[in-house]
Amino acid sequence: MKILIVGGGGREHALAWKLRRDDPGADILAAPGNPGIAALARCVAVSADDVKTLAALAEEERVDLTVVGPERPLEAGIVDTFQARALPIFGPTREAARIETSKRLAKDLMVEHGIPTAHASHHSDAREAKLALSAFSAPVVIKASGLASGKGVIVAQSATEAERAIDAMLSDRVFGNAGREILIEEFMEGEELSLFVVTDGERAIPLLPARDHKRLLDGDLGPNTGGMGAFAPAALGTPGLLADISTRIIEPTLRALRESGSPFRGLLYAGLMITSAGPKVVEFNCRFGDPETQALMPLLDSSLLELIECAARGSLRDCPPPRWKPLASVATVLAAGGYPDKPRAGDAIRLPAPEGHIELFHAGTAIDPATGALVTAGGRVLAVTAVGTTLAEAQERSLAYAERVSFEGKQLRRDIGWRELTQSAGAS
Repeated sequence: MKILIVGGGGREHALAWKLRRDDPGADILAAPGNPGIAALARCVAVSADDVKTLAALAEEERVDLTVVGPERPLEAGIVDTFQARALPIFGPTREAARIETSKRLAKDLMVEHGIPTAHASHHSDAREAKLALSAFSAPVVIKASGLASGKGVIVAQSATEAERAIDAMLSDRVFGNAGREILIEEFMEGEELSLFVVTDGERAIPLLPARDHKRLLDGDLGPNTGGMGAFAPAALGTPGLLADISTRIIEPTLRALRESGSPFRGLLYAGLMITSAGPKVVEFNCRFGDPETQALMPLLDSSLLELIECAARGSLRDCPPPRWKPLASVATVLAAGGYPDKPRAGDAIRLPAPEGHIELFHAGTAIDPATGALVTAGGRVLAVTAVGTTLAEAQERSLAYAERVSFEGKQLRRDIGWRELTQSAGAS
């Protein structure tokens, strides 16, 4: 089988790692890939956003299945282009992907169909937005409506902070076109949960519940990032809660998208807040999450390839549910100096010898053409994923290896999974 993976980050490395194990004889291509993916696949120097060239590549290579990692190719209509050429692909159409690429559209859809979420208003004028703040109490959430690489969310602790956030997005355009329109949203109290479902547009098969850590610093402090680590499974995601999420959120969302003429086929990621009133949607994503994917893939005991093939064909009805290893995993992200504002690049990376319980997923890495050395080339550089019989063991293993990776300005959190570990310690 010939598989094309679109993207070149840690999520795509984890997908390549899993697909290689699912089908050791597969011919896997990655566009553009990265040095870690290059050990598993043939990397092709085509940008993930270059939809026409990717379609031509898939045709020339006679690719059997394309798997899209990032959100931007989906926003650019890669699935529509591939489908027009009868090229099999896993992912939603451009219109269905707007569940992520337009937070306003997603909010309007949820409100119209009674899907539980935070109250919000949307604005494109800074003065009007500031006037609307009076309807919200602090803390309040200010969100860029478009794609901002996971960073377009500011939790303002006061009206003054909220006004600064509004100016930064609408006037200063700190998030570019992603911030041309913003949402002002009520702050929700509760515990966060990430739930991925593979769907053929009608049926949905959930993966293990996971949790990520968006803040840069230990204790969930510091600026928002694309994600500094994740763990799975999250004990919060009990069978009863997952059934409730399916009934109140996943099924109505898929039904609403079908009724709108944009059925969603691919990976739907629900970012949730589990409040005292039940689960509510923080946001939807239209693709595998990063870094949750790096935590989930080493736990998946059955075939990811079979699952996404069934979804891409629209036939999940006959696909068996996934099997999971009875283990826990922790993915610790190593970020470049200066991340998330101005990440450094070009710093030499020194890696420890491989260890049996560790998978190292490359994200922002490159090979220096002058020296042949592995160097930093992005904000989030590597994800160190460890598995263990308990979450505490997985955290200890991940952190021990992460501490031994060396590059100038390295940043990491040393507390991935801390809330769950604290709660389990209190319960015992």
